[in-house]
Formats: sequence, C-alpha cells, structure tokens
Amino acid sequence: MSAINSAAPTTRGVHVIRFFARFTREQRWQHWLLFGSFTVLFLTGIVQKYRNEPWSQNILSTPERLELVQNIHHIAAIILTLEVIYHLGRGIYLLARRKLSHDIFPDWQDVKDAGNMIKYLLFLSKKTPKYGKYNFEQKLTYWFLFFSIGIMVITGFIIWFPIQVTSVLPGSIVPAAKLTHSTEAIVAGVFVLIWHLFHVVFDRLNLSMFTGRLNEDDMRKYHAAEYERLTGESADTPDQGGQA
Repeated sequence: MSAINSAAPTTRGVHVIRFFARFTREQRWQHWLLFGSFTVLFLTGIVQKYRNEPWSQNILSTPERLELVQNIHHIAAIILTLEVIYHLGRGIYLLARRKLSHDIFPDWQDVKDAGNMIKYLLFLSKKTPKYGKYNFEQKLTYWFLFFSIGIMVITGFIIWFPIQVTSVLPGSIVPAAKLTHSTEAIVAGVFVLIWHLFHVVFDRLNLSMFTGRLNEDDMRKYHAAEYERLTGESADTPDQGGQA
C-alpha cells in the first residue's frame, strides 16, 4: 500500500499532495460486476415478485415478456454466481498461500470503534474513532452482502431447478426457498440503496472505486489509523514537510 505523490503549485512554492492506493484494478472490476449483476437481478426479480400489481402486469403483459424477463434474470444470476465462485476461490487460494489480508475481517477493535462512534453521536466524545483501512460500517456492509448473496444464490438455484432439487430434498424446500429468496433480495436491495449509497455518495463523495486511490485529506479524516500506519505521521495535524 504505497503513497503516490503529485505536485500542485501554491504561493509558497510546491505543495505535495499524496495519494494512497486503496483498491486494485481486480477489486474494482469485481465491485462493478457485482453492482451491475445485482441491480439487474433486483429489478427483474421485483417485477416477478409483485406480478399482481398493475405496474408489474404492464411489464409482464405477455408470455413472451415474462420469458424475456426470466431469461435476463437467469443470465444475471449466472454472472453473479461465477463472480461469487471466483471471489471465494481467490480468497481460499490467498488464504492457503498466507497472503490474504486481514483488513476486511471483523475484530475487537471494530467493537470499540462502534462504541466510540456511538459516544460521539451522543455528544459524549468530541472525536470520532481513528479507523484502519476499513471501518466497522464498511466491514458490516461487506459481510452482510457476502452472506446475503450466498443465500440468494443457493435459494435461486433451488427455484430454478425444483425437480432436480426435490428428487433429493423434501418438496417443502421450494416454497421456503421462494420466500427466503425474494425477502433476502428486498432486504439486500434496501440495504445497498439506503446504507451503502448514503455513506459512499451522500455522506462523502468517495470515488476510490473508480480511481483506486484516496487523497491525503480523506485518508487523514476517514482512515486515520491506516494513514498513521503507512506514513508514521500523526493524522491529527497536517504534515508541514510536504511544502517547499
């Protein structure tokens, strides 16, 4: 995780603005592939779930339209499933090689950070916690979607291939899978729209999933512990050594 330096002129001479690598190219394409396939699945799934509603009936007005929506849903499901397999496979490979970063895994520090953030929101503390590469909210988002998508993939294939599944498992598993699949999809969709997009877009305009990097000011403000670990400098006061 190295800093990338660039320079911008100021009245005092040159002010060095440092950028810090945050996401690799591979992580970024996985994110956008996940976002795209999940969005398509959510939109095509919600139409089928509420097919008795007038707006849904207008979309699914003919058998051909229903088949088209289902085919799009299945194609997106295959893409999402392949990405899940790749993500898990790569994670297991890196874990076996002892190269898997522990940054995304929850630890006791996240519990303390959550407690300190509650104190800040209740005006019991004047400072927000100093976060590492990922704060507790980002870890919660990742692991919620990790298990949520896993549930939707499993239940989705049960719905898609009911005859094959019920030849091994009881028939009651199909309606249970339908309820679980649709409910989990709505919960995940609302979670992404309200929680994730709020923190990424409205709380702060975070473009690191496009550029792969964060500037020094954002690192100091949102990932102070990671900034201090990488630079050996305090995140509380600006570094004067970068000016000339």
